[in-house]
Amino acid sequence: MSGDFRANACVARTAVPVLAIAPFRAAIIEQTRGGALLAALFGVPHESALRLHAVLAQPTAGTLTLLCADVVQEYPALTPECMPAHWFERELWEQWRVLPVGHPWLKPIRFQPARTADAPMPAPIGCTEFFAVAGGETHEVAVGPVHAGIIEPGHFRFQCYGEQVLHLEISLGYQHRGIERAVAGGPTARTIHHMETLAGDTTIGHTLAYVQACEALAECRVPPRAQALRAIALELERLANHTGDIGALAGDIGYLPTAAYCGRIRGDFLNMTALLCGNRFGRGLVRPGGVLFDLDDERRTQLAQRLRQAERDVRVATQLLWTTPSVLARFEGTGTLTRAQCEQLGVVGVAARASGIINDVRGDFPAGWYCQEHVSPASCDTGDVYARAMVRLLEIQHALLFIHCVLAALPKGPITTTCGPRGAARQVVSLVEGWRGMICHVALTDAAGQFAAYKIIDPSFHNWMGLALAMRGQQISDFPLCNKSFNLSYCGHDL
Repeated sequence: MSGDFRANACVARTAVPVLAIAPFRAAIIEQTRGGALLAALFGVPHESALRLHAVLAQPTAGTLTLLCADVVQEYPALTPECMPAHWFERELWEQWRVLPVGHPWLKPIRFQPARTADAPMPAPIGCTEFFAVAGGETHEVAVGPVHAGIIEPGHFRFQCYGEQVLHLEISLGYQHRGIERAVAGGPTARTIHHMETLAGDTTIGHTLAYVQACEALAECRVPPRAQALRAIALELERLANHTGDIGALAGDIGYLPTAAYCGRIRGDFLNMTALLCGNRFGRGLVRPGGVLFDLDDERRTQLAQRLRQAERDVRVATQLLWTTPSVLARFEGTGTLTRAQCEQLGVVGVAARASGIINDVRGDFPAGWYCQEHVSPASCDTGDVYARAMVRLLEIQHALLFIHCVLAALPKGPITTTCGPRGAARQVVSLVEGWRGMICHVALTDAAGQFAAYKIIDPSFHNWMGLALAMRGQQISDFPLCNKSFNLSYCGHDL
């Protein structure tokens, strides 16, 4: 039975192949080695077993492979032969106490109570064994979870030889809020607000993934004008965050002109989102069936004018950055993540494109307005801080051009339609290219059309291990710069 499906399309749950564990493992290992991305791997109770659900994204073909396998108590771990499964299998063990036999470093990932009634409570957060390097002149540095400034909590354990980092282990879980548990059994009146706030800097990205899933389950066709307004909001979110990141990178090396410029310009982009819907992060804009706010001619003209001014300001701020030798000396060759490492880990988004992997949901799995308006993927190939900053700059340029094109051809018509009841016993995989990378939402409905399970994969879930590898061989003083060049989400990870 074929397991190939389309993103953002609803299928019967019975259409997804259920394999024995051996062919299930073999298919995942073979396809990830062939270039597929392990977009999701999670468990759902089924009769007396745990049913593993795998979602493999095939960027070149633009298709998804969906596979299932039933396991009881244990199964042979994927991780030794498929590194992208590493954190997924840690999560499966923590949530369901189904043991991936042979997993090399099985420990809590969010320190959350298991979802099985008879499972023991996990160790208190942070109270697990860390990898350690022994030998003369080696030492350990612990950073966090409380950090300087206003920043989310996360623990970083460095194994060092002098100033050189031999290994970095990242321990998260401090932001766990039980979002997936809250969504299961819904949707309710609160579900949309969970989506808008599960990663606050990605309000549009995650909300769009959710409403696409709801619309697919209800076979709802969204009006073209609503699709265009959603795309504008998504690209404004990308502009605000990329601009802020470039400014923060400048600030981390003490280059204050660009840091100050970009901090202000980020606010300008946020205010453009507020022009759309009254909220700087886009909350209250995207809803199943369309959007709640229209863009009249006066505000469309005003938005275009603001974009042109912001474009000029970004050009000045980034020219200062890229023409300063001391800046380039700090960016180039720092925190390098090779293409091979990205492929082994399943890294997505900006970090992957900075290492020469040109995967972008907007082109590989287009939905909504992206089926009509093409966005050129940005890429670099050095995999260092410079490359991750350059990809952000290129994506800023592409997003500005994209929004101008959409505004010039904004279709007329309604901005919303009725999104009816969801189909029973159905499944959908919704993909969105958020500003960090690929967002994946998987919804499974029960016989009443409610969510039997709802899985959310923020791009940060794929990329934290990439940051750990990028720090190997670096000076420990390079960590703030490397960390900011990835700029991953703690709360998006700790769902």
